[in-house]
Amino acid sequence: MKPSKIEQGVDPTEEKEMSFLEHLEELRWHIFRSVIAIIIVGIIAFWQKDIVITVLFAPRFTDFPTYQLICENFNTFCDVPQFEIIFKDLGERFFSHLKISMWLGFIFGFPYIFWEFWRFVKPGLYEHEKKAARGIVAICTLLFFMGVLFGYFIIAPFAISFLAGYDFGTQEAIITTTLSSYVSYMTMITLPTGIIFQLPVVAYFLGKAGLVSSATMKRFRRHSIVATFILSAIITPPDVITQFLIAIPLMGLYQVGIIVVQRIEKKRED
Repeated sequence: MKPSKIEQGVDPTEEKEMSFLEHLEELRWHIFRSVIAIIIVGIIAFWQKDIVITVLFAPRFTDFPTYQLICENFNTFCDVPQFEIIFKDLGERFFSHLKISMWLGFIFGFPYIFWEFWRFVKPGLYEHEKKAARGIVAICTLLFFMGVLFGYFIIAPFAISFLAGYDFGTQEAIITTTLSSYVSYMTMITLPTGIIFQLPVVAYFLGKAGLVSSATMKRFRRHSIVATFILSAIITPPDVITQFLIAIPLMGLYQVGIIVVQRIEKKRED
């Protein structure tokens, strides 16, 4: 019988160092499994067409929860501007449905996708780094879904009502938009917000690596405010209200990042 690693005097916790090509092969399989997960969840979303359509078009109507809440408490947004959705191309409905399904595949498959990413990164960390990052998959998943929900329930209603009701001296004109344009706006509003909500996690790892300090982040706070508004202008529709809606939580997340880095520095000093 072949002797075990312990009998041979080899520490079983030590892993063989992988070559560059072996790392690429490992990364390829992690990406492959992530893509398969997106496709599987996307297929499920594709077949649940009625649910997808209801969720997608809900922010258009006055009975959307955000409008009702604001109307009841602040007596505004009680009459949301309505608009018609038209189909410009023959295959627009099918390809828009396919696009939505794949984005939903990414959103609901995010926990597994990030878990695959963490499995690839984890072996390269020291033991104390692994312990410090315990629960990172759950935290990132929670932040991601918080961002997506914030974009869907807060940014989307304000953006849609502003753009549909914008007065350019043509109130008698019928407001219409293509299905692909509407889908693009909804995607642009929700998905990037979920990714941006990972800012505290990024600050955590940069702080652990010693690449940033709380003093540096405080010193560049004013610059971060300008950068935040530039970023919100890029990823959101071109209206001031929507940009403020995404810039405010971004500034809050930046402050959370400062607190996270401060805690890391305090532990390091202790």
